[in-house]
Amino acid sequence: MLSYSFYESDARVARYAETLARNGDHVDVVSLRREGQGTFDTINGVHLFRIQKRERNEMGKLSYLGRLLKFFMKSSVFVGKKHLKAPYDLLHIHSVPDFEVFAAFLPKLLGAKIILDIHDIVPEFFASKFGGGRESLLFKALVLMEKMSSGFADHVIISNHIWEKALVERSVKREKCSTILNYPDPFLFHLRPREEGNGKILLIYPGSLGWHQGLDIAIKAFHRIRDDAPEAEFHIYGTGGKKDSLATLVQELGLQDRVFIKPSLPLDKIVKVMAAADIGVVPKRNDPFGGEAFSTKILEFMSLGVPVIVSRTKIDTYYFNDSVVKFFTPDDVKDLADSMLNMVKDRGMRKNLADNALKFVVDFSWEKRKWEYLDLVDRLARNNC
Repeated sequence: MLSYSFYESDARVARYAETLARNGDHVDVVSLRREGQGTFDTINGVHLFRIQKRERNEMGKLSYLGRLLKFFMKSSVFVGKKHLKAPYDLLHIHSVPDFEVFAAFLPKLLGAKIILDIHDIVPEFFASKFGGGRESLLFKALVLMEKMSSGFADHVIISNHIWEKALVERSVKREKCSTILNYPDPFLFHLRPREEGNGKILLIYPGSLGWHQGLDIAIKAFHRIRDDAPEAEFHIYGTGGKKDSLATLVQELGLQDRVFIKPSLPLDKIVKVMAAADIGVVPKRNDPFGGEAFSTKILEFMSLGVPVIVSRTKIDTYYFNDSVVKFFTPDDVKDLADSMLNMVKDRGMRKNLADNALKFVVDFSWEKRKWEYLDLVDRLARNNC
């Protein structure tokens, strides 16, 4: 597997890799490295090669693209050398970016099969991150790259059904495309005993700190309820380009003692933090990317028995309803504030949503759906024999 991400905090990559390792397969993952980490590790049977250091502080297109290209070149050389020593049957390439799939050129030339896994649909993702509409030259170029990358792969996985429709319409044949949601790993995300509270109501957001995640909206909403809900605190865990501006906003609103922005944590640690929360918050903007990007945080909170406030976006109304999440109007500070206050004050509402969500999430579990992925891997590997 090749992934321009930090393995320890990328639930989708780790879930695939560790499922295969538990199934008896040999799995190498090529990924990024944080400060202080080594270049090699073995985690739950997965061989992890961290080939490039990254700080998530890109402020422009060129710096972002430069780091992607550097990883592309380094991973191409690395996996090519590894393949010549001990040939891979299958390479599973995780996008963003789509063109990372071409890092597997030599293995594919020598007979390996290739999966391209599109976590985030790149043209819309890039437009959200750096600006630009669907008619821009850059957007059209990224759609062309999407088509070329999909054509190079033997199979394409997309992360939700709305994006599957877009991808099939513009870039890939239906018969070589599968949809696999970002299901929570049941070994981590399951109902746990809760400790007695200390009188506080804890709201939590864990994840990336990009513009489309809407954390500024959530902070402003929390400011509205600070006096009506003195028992509430809002904890934000993550890294990203908007971290500094969010910290400045907390300062400007005088929320230093109520809103806390903390570093991102590995999955085995963040799950404990999430399980201790009273309310999860997923305040995405309803832009062309955020409105269609499926947030696995919602299913993770559900699996932990934590009720969650969710932006009423296109993707979230596709999968969820008012009986399992507390919806608010996207980009609406007042409506989010009202939802926060209602959830903080109404323990019965929190319990009802959590109970309904636990029943709902049974059908959205990796244990039920992992066979789709394992069957795909086996089919491609057999065709390679």
